[in-house]
Amino acid sequence: MKKMFNMDLEYNKGVLFVRLNGCLTKKGSFKLNNYLVPVILKHKIKYLVYNLFLLDDIDDSGVDALLNTKCAIKANKGKIYICEVPDEISKNIRKLRIKETASELTALNLIQV
Repeated sequence: MKKMFNMDLEYNKGVLFVRLNGCLTKKGSFKLNNYLVPVILKHKIKYLVYNLFLLDDIDDSGVDALLNTKCAIKANKGKIYICEVPDEISKNIRKLRIKETASELTALNLIQV
C-alpha cells in the first residue's frame, strides 16, 4: 500500500523549505499546484529548497507539479534546489533540471541570502 502524501513547510531566512513525504502522485500534485504555487506567487518567495529524503515514489503528475513550482520561483527571479533525493526517484527528478545539493544546509549556503 502506498503511503499518503504529506508536505512540511518551513520558511526561514527568506527560504521556503518544502519537505515531501510519501508518494507524490496525482492527489499530492493537486496540493502542490493549488496551494504551494499560489503561496509562492502571492508572497513573492524567491528561494525554495525541496527535501525529498522521505519521498517514496513520484509519477508524471508529481514531476509536473515540481516543474510548476520551479516556474513560479523563476517568475519571482529566484532559485530552487532539491536535496536528499532517494535513488529510486532520482531518474524521474533529473529531467526537471533543478540543481541538486547534498543537504538543506548546502542549499542555504548556495543561496546566500
